[in-house]
Amino acid sequence: MTRRLVVSLLLLSLSTFTCLAASQGASPQSVTVGQSVMAGQIVAKVAPIYPPLARQARVQGAVVLEATISENGEIVDLHVVSGHPMLVTAAVEAVKQWRYRPYLLNGQPVSVQTQIQVNFRLDSAN
Repeated sequence: MTRRLVVSLLLLSLSTFTCLAASQGASPQSVTVGQSVMAGQIVAKVAPIYPPLARQARVQGAVVLEATISENGEIVDLHVVSGHPMLVTAAVEAVKQWRYRPYLLNGQPVSVQTQIQVNFRLDSAN
């Protein structure tokens, strides 16, 4: 009985180790990459249109977005982290149109999680 229990535990440990090793060897589905690194990967950037009501109300500031960028460089998911509500829609609409150079990990394109900051200033051209 004890021998059977030991063999069972050994087999269970071995199968757990094998599954763990296999999962670590697989390429990740998505990686987190810093904002400054991804800024260098942009190939097409659409500037946001400053909302007229925000301009009239003299609202300015940054909108921070959490983005998922696909293996081919398209924005596939976008969530607002922070920003003035009057500026958020313009930032999201602009960033949805951005395109990136595919991010490579071990020579293979991977999906990326990153933050994007869109700045709105009244003295600038947006």
